[in-house]
Amino acid sequence: MLDFQTLGMFVLASTLLALAPGPDNIFVLTQSMVKGSRAGIIITLGLCSGLVFHTSAVALGVAVIFQTSVVAFTLLKIAGALYLLYLAYLSFKESAKTKLSADTTPQSALSLYRRGIFMNVTNPKVSIFFLAFLPQFTRPELGNVTVQVFVLGATFMVCALVVFSLIALLAGRIGVWFSQTKHGESILNKVAGTVFAGLAIKLALSEQ
Repeated sequence: MLDFQTLGMFVLASTLLALAPGPDNIFVLTQSMVKGSRAGIIITLGLCSGLVFHTSAVALGVAVIFQTSVVAFTLLKIAGALYLLYLAYLSFKESAKTKLSADTTPQSALSLYRRGIFMNVTNPKVSIFFLAFLPQFTRPELGNVTVQVFVLGATFMVCALVVFSLIALLAGRIGVWFSQTKHGESILNKVAGTVFAGLAIKLALSEQ
């Protein structure tokens, strides 16, 4: 089993990485500002659930495929880019609306949760990052490496959940305040759409 010092270093590194600007926390930030804190937290749960896929990919060796196969990497990143463009389209389409309505129905919550999962799973660079990051904290002499990878993956999920939830709470409050200004929510939706389009382009142009 991993020792306390190794886990402590890993928690610190994971927290700092979760705080660093990236597609996932920017996604939480923009969605929380537009749809509210609750929506941001639901999306965060989806994003963290998606990390189960990447952790399993590393533990089972599947992540190597995304690192070595241009075809697999390209197909997954194109799917992710297209989905982000779809979200950009929805944001621009809703830019004329004036009410935050993320909390209205359970179906909406489920949709947001699925959105977080798909956003995370379709980014092959997360698997490649995990492939490079997680093994650095494993120690074969402490037991089964596969189990250690799953423990580290779960720990990373908890760190990301805490950090992203705090971002969602803060951004949600800012969004509520901003939406009360004239044309505020319309502007927020346009900003979110622009961010999604930018993330789509960045993902589409990313290399292994």
